[in-house]
Amino acid sequence: MSHFKLKKIYFSLFFCLFITFFHSQNVTIKGKAHKSYIGKEINLFAYDDLITYTQTKEASDTIDKDGYFELQLQIDHTQPVVLKIGNLVGKIYIQKDFVYGINFPQKDSTIDIRNDTDFPIEIGVFAADTTELNTLIIDFNKQYNKVFATASYEFLNKIKIFKKADSLHLLSYIRYKKINHSYFKSYIDYALADLNSSAGRGKIFLNTQYILNKPVLHNHFEYMTFFNSYFKGYIEAYSSTKGGENIYHLINTIGGYKQLDAFLKNNPELKNDTLRELVIIRNLYDYCFNSQFDKNAVTNILEQLYQNTKIAEHKKMTENILQINNKLQPGAPAPFFTADDRTGKSISMSDFKGRFIYLNFFSTKSINSLKEMPKILDLVKKYGDKIVFISICTDDSLKTYKNFLKSNPKYNWTILFNNSAPQGSTAKDLYNLKGIPAFFFINQYANLAQSPAPSPTEGFEYKLKGLFKPRKSNHIPGIR
Repeated sequence: MSHFKLKKIYFSLFFCLFITFFHSQNVTIKGKAHKSYIGKEINLFAYDDLITYTQTKEASDTIDKDGYFELQLQIDHTQPVVLKIGNLVGKIYIQKDFVYGINFPQKDSTIDIRNDTDFPIEIGVFAADTTELNTLIIDFNKQYNKVFATASYEFLNKIKIFKKADSLHLLSYIRYKKINHSYFKSYIDYALADLNSSAGRGKIFLNTQYILNKPVLHNHFEYMTFFNSYFKGYIEAYSSTKGGENIYHLINTIGGYKQLDAFLKNNPELKNDTLRELVIIRNLYDYCFNSQFDKNAVTNILEQLYQNTKIAEHKKMTENILQINNKLQPGAPAPFFTADDRTGKSISMSDFKGRFIYLNFFSTKSINSLKEMPKILDLVKKYGDKIVFISICTDDSLKTYKNFLKSNPKYNWTILFNNSAPQGSTAKDLYNLKGIPAFFFINQYANLAQSPAPSPTEGFEYKLKGLFKPRKSNHIPGIR
């Protein structure tokens, strides 16, 4: 049984949207912000790729005394962009040769966002007609909520969710059959794909309905959301099937892109060369942060792929992965950050310069990361005088963090809450967190000694025993 949540609507529909053409900038966003934002900077970010979700700042403006601002940028495909004022974040979809009018509303005063990295806010989009993309998305989300309205008071099992998903598919086909907007049609398909995937619909259904003989949509946000979920851990799973081989040996020892590609080509699901290469990129990105894979070997394969791919989007993805990977390579300076402790006091990593640090990220919602906590406590008892142990709680809620500490008073090492720094400078951003738990070992020179480091259950204590093994006295006569 699962309690199905209603889909959020991130846009509010207001007045009008005007279409125009520009010689230099082909998208203009003219906005009005609430008076509480006067004098603040508003920034617009676009996604550089949809594997790493690297964001690039494309435009910025200071909100004037009347609350107005204007942002301009150049794009070559329809896409969502992110608008930020501080850590308030809204999203709209834009396409070439449009002028958008938007409203950035006041934040909800009842919500304390001091410790949240990002807080979503609904941006109002002024639309002239019902065929504009944001307007269509709003309408689809309304239909979505109507279909799943019972979920607000009723637990739905998988069969009921599947039936409702199929009903929504049919409803959408009828309601939007005269709409020729290709991005929106794919938006519907992959919103439904993500719904079916989240509800646990079988791989055969998902592959047949949404992957097999379907175009690869590198720049479509909803397609890539589904893709990243569907193909997470895919190579490891395939390597365990009949006819597969040990993926760890293939990557860590052989370390060749052509060999990896040939291995996956035997999979009937991956006969499409473009899809197969994208699956490799998606999985190698995860392996960069998996201590069971040799980081240098993974980097080597990515470099080979970067040199040989003929697909511009794949080149950009691998380039971004390599840049992220190089920043967190063993020997590189450890990213320093500031976060709040259990008393609300701000703690900086720079406070521990000159000492070894074992850094881990956990969530109170992650069973695997919680299993590591008692083992970290054992290490603290044995090595707490030699190493600083720091744990970062990645929960969105300050309340769950405090409740966890209250329920576990014996966990008395430095346990911090991910603070309200702007996106890109929080601990989990700086360490490019892709999964929980995650561990890093930092040496006394503030460099990454192991990145990622083994968890306690993976034998990290062996590293500590070797590092802090006491020297034996030499009792041979005549030798000191």
